[in-house]
Amino acid sequence: MQDITVDARGLSCPQPVLETLEAIKKYESGIITVLVDTTTSRDNVKRAAEKKGFKAEIRVSNGGEFKVELSK
Repeated sequence: MQDITVDARGLSCPQPVLETLEAIKKYESGIITVLVDTTTSRDNVKRAAEKKGFKAEIRVSNGGEFKVELSK
């Protein structure tokens, strides 16, 4: 089990989702933390991860950025 971080801040959709799905494919278990900076990216990453069977928990950091923690 390995914990990784995907930094998708500054990327336009659908890139954050594509990078998240690539991480999910590579690391099928553990915790994947996805950093995004828009509500659209946050929602799309959460939805895509949940479709793959991951639990998604959203945290807001200073500056309005979001940390989406995915676990399975």
